[in-house]
Amino acid sequence: MKLYEIAHCRAGDKGNTSILSVIAYRAEDYPLLLEKITATAVQQHLQGIVAGKITRHEVPKLAALQFVCEEALLTGVTTSLAMDTHGKALSSALLEMTIS
Repeated sequence: MKLYEIAHCRAGDKGNTSILSVIAYRAEDYPLLLEKITATAVQQHLQGIVAGKITRHEVPKLAALQFVCEEALLTGVTTSLAMDTHGKALSSALLEMTIS
């Protein structure tokens, strides 16, 4: 299944860092997110897009995971020449992750 089938994503960006929050639609799916959506899995999925470290934070009361993605925006939204490298595009890319 695709991640978007059980979760949605919110994004924020500051400079060259993007913060992606993956929130389960149902609290019952949070354990699956914990197991499958690791920092390593996100790094592999966003390979070639996020150049730096990815750190995962767990937010159990919201059934959410937050990923801080460093070197993710080609120097930053206001200075990059790339098309649409904002966090919103990254959140959509992350939701395309296949999980089993």
